[in-house]
Amino acid sequence: MENSLLSPFILPDGQCDGPVLVTGAGGCIGAWVVAILSASNIAVIAADLSDNRHRLELVMGKDAAEQVRWATCDVTDYEAVLGLAKKHQIEAIIHLAGLQVPFCAADPALGARVNVEGTINILQTAKDMGITRTAYASSVAALALPPGGPFKETLYGVYKMANEQSAFVFWADWQVPSIGLRPNVVYGVARDQGISSKNTLAIEAAVKKEPFIIPYTGNYSWLYAGEAAAAFIAAVSQRGEGASVFNLNGQCETIEAAIEIITSLAPDADIRCEGTPFPFPPDLDEAPVRFQLPEYPAISVTDGITATFNAFSALHETGTL
Repeated sequence: MENSLLSPFILPDGQCDGPVLVTGAGGCIGAWVVAILSASNIAVIAADLSDNRHRLELVMGKDAAEQVRWATCDVTDYEAVLGLAKKHQIEAIIHLAGLQVPFCAADPALGARVNVEGTINILQTAKDMGITRTAYASSVAALALPPGGPFKETLYGVYKMANEQSAFVFWADWQVPSIGLRPNVVYGVARDQGISSKNTLAIEAAVKKEPFIIPYTGNYSWLYAGEAAAAFIAAVSQRGEGASVFNLNGQCETIEAAIEIITSLAPDADIRCEGTPFPFPPDLDEAPVRFQLPEYPAISVTDGITATFNAFSALHETGTL
């Protein structure tokens, strides 16, 4: 049966070869990447610290999620990462494993090990195996550095900036190519944690007929989860050259306008917003990434919110939301 969530992102034959290793497969973007690759009949190895497939099940269904080849792997363990890549003769890596802003603040040392050492281990694995198609998740949080600019500095951003510089050195010294993508605010099915998840939680609340206040106002980045996943897949669908880093913004729209879209789908919903603008740039230029990567879908705010609302409604009806 066709999965309507995934159908806009199915890859044409020959666009991407596997096996593709996806770290952080249990996260939001990771679940979407694995689901899209699987639905496109591309060999994929999903890896995460545990075998929790809850988000993957939300995106692609329980039965399909159970068929995915899954490996438990700690990215801070280099030998484990290399062994996994060798076992499956990996041809491309999409590295998404990492701890988000609140978790890095709560345990800075662990955040550094997972986010920085984990990325070093991925780059070293690519070096040792001669892998030329590697993409990793940086973040718009890196744009807050050096300190003193208009955006909020975080340890998470520090770690992501370290990864971008590490990737540059791996290319400069050993010709290990990579592409870093800085996703802005990701929303959609399976986005349920992090300081920028409130817009997704608002859509879920509307489905459940529960009141919800988004704690930000004004312009906001709306990067649909499927679009973000498609960008990462596009980044490994061709042989890499250099250590480029690109912003991944999605659409810029005010939270107030998005609430109007939500309430058009659920007229009785009590969804509001308050507070100051979100402390990161909402409208980054995507022209460079669109120029560099093979074409991938661009999802409007209306279409993304509608798809998310409809998917949440279906999940709610079956008691799985």
